[in-house]
Amino acid sequence: MQDRTHLVDDITGHRRMRRNRKADWTRRLVQENRLTVDDLIWPIFIVPGSGIVDPIAAMPGVNRMSIDKAVEAAREAAGLGIPALATFPNIEMELRDEIGSNSLEASNLINRATAAIKKAVPNIGIITDVALDPFTSHGHDGILRGGEIVNDETVDQVARAAVMQADAGADIIAPSEMMDGRIGAIRMALDAAGHQGVGIMSYATKFASAFYGPYREAISTGGLLKGDKKTYYIDPANGTEAIRDAALDVGEGADMLMVKPGLPYLDICWRMKEAFGLPTFAYQVSGEYTQIKAAAMNGWIDGERAMLETLLSFKRAGCDGVLTYFAVEVAKILAKR
Repeated sequence: MQDRTHLVDDITGHRRMRRNRKADWTRRLVQENRLTVDDLIWPIFIVPGSGIVDPIAAMPGVNRMSIDKAVEAAREAAGLGIPALATFPNIEMELRDEIGSNSLEASNLINRATAAIKKAVPNIGIITDVALDPFTSHGHDGILRGGEIVNDETVDQVARAAVMQADAGADIIAPSEMMDGRIGAIRMALDAAGHQGVGIMSYATKFASAFYGPYREAISTGGLLKGDKKTYYIDPANGTEAIRDAALDVGEGADMLMVKPGLPYLDICWRMKEAFGLPTFAYQVSGEYTQIKAAAMNGWIDGERAMLETLLSFKRAGCDGVLTYFAVEVAKILAKR
């Protein structure tokens, strides 16, 4: 028989990576990661009133919704198989003050939305945030005293707010304000109130990022913010500090961990999953979403492919799921496959 060995066979030691790529069926057979509807958490924005679907200019395709419309959206999400929603309120400016006191109103907007959605769509999870930025007149995540975001007083308040959110029906509390000790304080407060079954998804590594701008428009805090959030968010340069921060949250009782933003911090997703083994999530934040949407709208990229590729990258980096404004769009695409 004629020896048909090629120089490439000698160079590669007869190992050719393209063998497993040669056909659709082989590519599917060896695919390491898959994106499914079970990986999606849909963040939504709630406003007062009724019958409101208010487009957010900086986030094409994303709307602020009144509670009744949010209930309709929850039904759609559940029908598509999306496991959970993450809700964020945009409350009236007259209800915002220096200490975010409306966060402690049992019947505030976020709690009314939770109760309404859980009543109408009991099989969808509700994840709520106790950070104070939607409730403060200065746009910070905590209580501002003498130009400083005070840690301990803020922790006391978010722990109380967490109990009220659980009372309203929240399944998971996701504290994003990055105060020291907040996970342990929230866990103790929830347990003392009989909410042992309510989980905590810690924003374990929330970075002082440039990618939050459209979100701040969505909850009307962008024009309010005094200074920046660098005294409590993590420096984007610091990966080891981020893992130390997450380790503290694990020790305090976090059930799940989150990395925010997502795509610029895939290395943190991987390191966190490897270090702790807890369910790990990424938040594909508003700036990430808007970049893809804006480029696609201008015809510069294939928006659908870019959207799916970025979401798959989170899975490859070890994430168990993703908070993404693309959730409904992606769920519809996946349902057709």
